[in-house]
Amino acid sequence: MTRVFVFGLALLALAACETTKGAGRDLKKAGDAIEEVAEDVQKKL
Repeated sequence: MTRVFVFGLALLALAACETTKGAGRDLKKAGDAIEEVAEDVQKKL
């Protein structure tokens, strides 16, 4: 469920960016969100 949410946010971020630089920032934010989710999952294990 969380992965679907993060993926949806990444798609929205990519759709909103207007430049290549903006796309890079959006991808970094999406990567950071995915990393946080992965860390949360690891802590729960």
